[in-house]
Amino acid sequence: MSDMMSSADAPRSPGRPRSLRADEAIIEATLDLLAEGSTIEALSIEAIASRAGVGKATIYRRWSGKEALLRDALGILKGTPPETTGRSVREDLIVLVGGVGRNADPRASKIMPCLIPEVNRDPDRYQLYQSIIEPRRARVREVLRRGVSTGELRADLDIELALAMLTGPMLIQRVLRWHPELDDTVLPERVVDGVLEGIRAR
Repeated sequence: MSDMMSSADAPRSPGRPRSLRADEAIIEATLDLLAEGSTIEALSIEAIASRAGVGKATIYRRWSGKEALLRDALGILKGTPPETTGRSVREDLIVLVGGVGRNADPRASKIMPCLIPEVNRDPDRYQLYQSIIEPRRARVREVLRRGVSTGELRADLDIELALAMLTGPMLIQRVLRWHPELDDTVLPERVVDGVLEGIRAR
C-alpha cells in the first residue's frame, strides 16, 4: 500500500500522549518545503508526510488540514515575542520593535517574503497572516496603553497609528532590505525615539 501506516500511525491506547518527535518532524518538513520554494498552494499533505517520514493519518490526527498545520508551523517559525521588563515605555518599545522582522530561524528570510503575494491575493492567507502577527501587535499595544495610563504618552494617542509607525519601518527594512545604508543594529532605537517625539506627553 502506498500510504502504508508507519509506526507513528499505529492506533494509540487511551491516554497515550502525542508523539512530540512526530509533531516536530511534521513542522520541520513543512518549513523545509516552504524554504525550498514550494508555494502554499502547491504544498500538499502528501509531500509533508513523505518528507517527515510519517503517514498522512498522523498529520490529520494532529491538524484538521493544511491551513491549521501552516498556522502552527509559521507561528513556530516566527517564535515568541521578546520579553519586556516594564521599567519604561521607551525600553520596552525598543525591545519589541527590535524583534519585528527578525527571526532566529534562517528559513524565515526565505519563507516570509514569499508569503506576501499569497497574503495579498487570498483572503484565507490574509487571515492566516493576521493570526500569526496579532499576538505581537498586542504586546506593543499593551506597552503603549501603559504609557498613556502612566502619563508618559499623550492621552489622545491613536494606539493603532502609533503601532503602525513603530513597526512599519522595521518591516520594510528587514523584509525588503529597503535602504542598504541604514544600520540595522541601531534602527529599533532610532525608530522608537523618532516616534516618541511625536507621541510623548508634553
